[in-house]
Amino acid sequence: MRSGSLPVFATPSMIALMEEAACKVLQGGLEPGETTVGTKMDVSHDAASGLGAKIKAFARVDEVDGKITTLLVWAQDEAGIIGRGSHERATVKGERLVAKAKERMYGGLSCPQ
Repeated sequence: MRSGSLPVFATPSMIALMEEAACKVLQGGLEPGETTVGTKMDVSHDAASGLGAKIKAFARVDEVDGKITTLLVWAQDEAGIIGRGSHERATVKGERLVAKAKERMYGGLSCPQ
């Protein structure tokens, strides 16, 4: 994904990599049936990387407050850090969240499985 009309790595792609890194960090501490969902992302994209650059994202737990975990996230290319910030994720029951989403979308009407 490019950034607008420019052939550089796009901010939404960087954010997606950061979110994936955060999910991986938290995955091992979850109970069966639990997952995490993103609730907040506050990052800056500080340096441009060309399309095709090797970008890696990282996450580290900063704070846990009940079901809410705040992580420090950053991404880098071969030359160094290109973005950084914080990401908040909530621990939820996966099936319950999907059921609530369907209820919200279909308003109690019969909905596809």
